[in-house]
Amino acid sequence: MANDSKTWRCGKYELSFDRPRIMGVLNVTPDSFSDGGEHFDPDAAIEYGLAMLDAGADIIDVGGESTRPGFTPVNPDEEARRVLPVVRALAKEGAIVSIDTRHVAVAKAAVRCGASIVNDVTGFTDPKMVEFVKTSTCGVIVMHAGEVAAPARTHATVQLDTSAAAFVAEKAREAAAEAAREAEKPARRRRGKLLGEPKPEAKLPGGVVQPSLPFGEPEPTSEPASEQEAPAAEQATAAETVAPEAAPAATEAASEPNDHLAAMMRRSARREEAYVPTSQLRRFTLPDSAPIMRRVMGFLSDQARALIHAGVSRDRICIDPGPGFGKTANEDIVIQRETAKMASLGYPLMCAVSRKRFVGAVSGVTEAAERDAATFGVCLGAIQAGANIVRVHDAAGFAQFLNGYWAVAKPQPRRAFVAVGSNLGHRCDNIRAARDMIAEIPLTCVSNSSKIYESEPAYEMRQDAFANAVIEIKTELAPLVLLDELMKIEAELGRDRSKKAKANGPRTIDLDLLWMDGETHGGKKLRLPHPLIGERDFVLVPLEDLMHDPARFFRYNGVEVKEPEDRVGHIVGELGRM
Repeated sequence: MANDSKTWRCGKYELSFDRPRIMGVLNVTPDSFSDGGEHFDPDAAIEYGLAMLDAGADIIDVGGESTRPGFTPVNPDEEARRVLPVVRALAKEGAIVSIDTRHVAVAKAAVRCGASIVNDVTGFTDPKMVEFVKTSTCGVIVMHAGEVAAPARTHATVQLDTSAAAFVAEKAREAAAEAAREAEKPARRRRGKLLGEPKPEAKLPGGVVQPSLPFGEPEPTSEPASEQEAPAAEQATAAETVAPEAAPAATEAASEPNDHLAAMMRRSARREEAYVPTSQLRRFTLPDSAPIMRRVMGFLSDQARALIHAGVSRDRICIDPGPGFGKTANEDIVIQRETAKMASLGYPLMCAVSRKRFVGAVSGVTEAAERDAATFGVCLGAIQAGANIVRVHDAAGFAQFLNGYWAVAKPQPRRAFVAVGSNLGHRCDNIRAARDMIAEIPLTCVSNSSKIYESEPAYEMRQDAFANAVIEIKTELAPLVLLDELMKIEAELGRDRSKKAKANGPRTIDLDLLWMDGETHGGKKLRLPHPLIGERDFVLVPLEDLMHDPARFFRYNGVEVKEPEDRVGHIVGELGRM
């Protein structure tokens, strides 16, 4: 029930979670870890994004910078050049588009082009990104990215000694040293001392402050040769992560050397490639979950709260624990097993484990592109524990997997409306036959029907008048699965949908899925709600038999509804009941 009550507002869209939502991964990059270069061409990326929508994806996550271990940072201008044409084209087709970026300029441009979600892998630690999203209506995804997302804290070393003698001796030494310093200082320095000089911060050798890392063993203070070449500016910038809310925004020139995310993922790559054996024995197969979850959940809660305090409404926020970002396989498994705790925070929760290293570790699959089946298993465990959104590369495969699981595990009849029309043959008989065939669709029943009306032709005027009706159904099928069943009925009743058939021309039967409870969808194959409901008199008038004030109902659902005199296909009479 808690999952069902969550909603996620993303611009003009509102996603409900009466069923899990699928986010398809679209990498417009040449170097992503599992599909680099496959969709680097914008036309290929657009085609693939539409294909994922038609296969069952609810959201398309478009990214122009790979963040795999050891990735090469991308300049924001280049990232924008890659992603903006794709975002614009998919949004035009009614898709809910997420922009996967850590750069404010790219996020702003993508939202202007139609993106509805900003997916920030650095968890909105950049104040400029927070400033932007608070003035927008887009949905936001707060991700935990290891040490980049967890602000480093420096602690002075404190040594406790309970020996009274040692304490007295130490105090005596300090007093003598202080007296000597005061005797040597001029009066001006003594006045400065009275005003209080700041004590120097304790530093490690070389002047570097060692931050506390959120996961695993502490990183060595000395980097390999490739890391030692980083200039001192990188060390200075690392100190800025101590207090993200007070630090200036990170530079958007990702190619500069002070790129914290790139440095963290380089270290992650080295840990993967160079395993150092240890003789230390453990009693348990996994590390203690408490410190890991304190860091992950603490960061996600703190960042979500900071966004709310900045002015971002709570129902716009989604959280993601960031599998693979600065975490070992053991830590990722611990985090996934604690999905229910993260879901209890009350925000929509994303499971973004697709093809990650730890999935390969638990399944024994070396090649990232071959890890989809194992990914589905991990995602299913997350869904059962309360995850609301799954981010996957194989959207078509996961849609089949989820539809099969959901049909037997989660009884969930939902209301939908189907428009029926005919202007060839025995029009009313065709409509009644279609109604009877709809009632035979698996997991579907007809609950109500409007009267049959006669209407003027719409769009193509040189043809006979139409008979029209609307059928109300209850179904447990996914929208695209239901649509396929409706297309089969059209074919059985003689509907010609070949390319040679005249668009909007004569037809024996026409079945349009108008609306389904809790569903928003874009793409070439199906748009929900149907984008032309608001201008069709031959749909809105029959709907008045099934609901009170359909115009108001669809306006509330974001559909523009025209006044009766401005509509097409006006009703001219009644032809009887079903």
